[in-house]
Amino acid sequence: MKIIVLSENTTNDPRLGAEHGLSLYVETCGKKILYDTGQGDLFAENAKVLGVDLAAVDLAVISHGHYDHGGGIARFLKENRTAAVYVNPHAFEPHFNAAGKDISLDPALLSDPRIRFAEEGMQPAPGITLYFRAGRPWLFPLQTDGLKTGSPDGPVPEDFRHEQYMLAEENGRRVLFSGCSHRGILNIAAWFRPDVLIGGFHFFRLPLDDTLAGYARRLESTGIRFLTCHCTGVEQYEFLKSRMTRLEYLSAGDAAEI
Repeated sequence: MKIIVLSENTTNDPRLGAEHGLSLYVETCGKKILYDTGQGDLFAENAKVLGVDLAAVDLAVISHGHYDHGGGIARFLKENRTAAVYVNPHAFEPHFNAAGKDISLDPALLSDPRIRFAEEGMQPAPGITLYFRAGRPWLFPLQTDGLKTGSPDGPVPEDFRHEQYMLAEENGRRVLFSGCSHRGILNIAAWFRPDVLIGGFHFFRLPLDDTLAGYARRLESTGIRFLTCHCTGVEQYEFLKSRMTRLEYLSAGDAAEI
């Protein structure tokens, strides 16, 4: 499996731009996959620099309904004329940050026939499975961080039912892609128990204290290899890294072989 980070909050490559967002190019199970599209055009511009041909992508998967992960869907649909884009059925519902800013996906995209609503456990390709069922047990508390979703009575605290995970199984290894892991990285690790888990932890607002150290101990105890990014937070990553042996950070332009 090959992974190239097309956009992320940071980069070590002066040729590339960075943004608060995430987009990953993945080659696995004989397919070329785009996992998230960042905020807008940056993932596509960086792809050109990195030699990634978006027109050759076989399918795209959007991790959840926030603009920093699906804001570039329209650009992808222009760059690629054949691939379907798989989203959770709740991805296009209204979403707001703690300050009340609208962070939703563009509902106009729903008119495009290549936008496909996924189903729990569906396989868009052999070896690739999508999961999102909200009925999974809460093993650890859910923290909404002030994020809200729309309802007929006005915004209510998020339950992140719009999140979607992609499990790739290849050569006996199970690799889970998790976007921002809003439902809680500890919950997600316990639910799926993959060999490798790739995605943000949504720790960027957390203080560097005993609570975060406790999270590090729990994550380390899973035996999972974590490749994190985006919403984990650079300071939080460094704090976790000093306490974990199987934790790496992915910046825009980085490539990983699994």
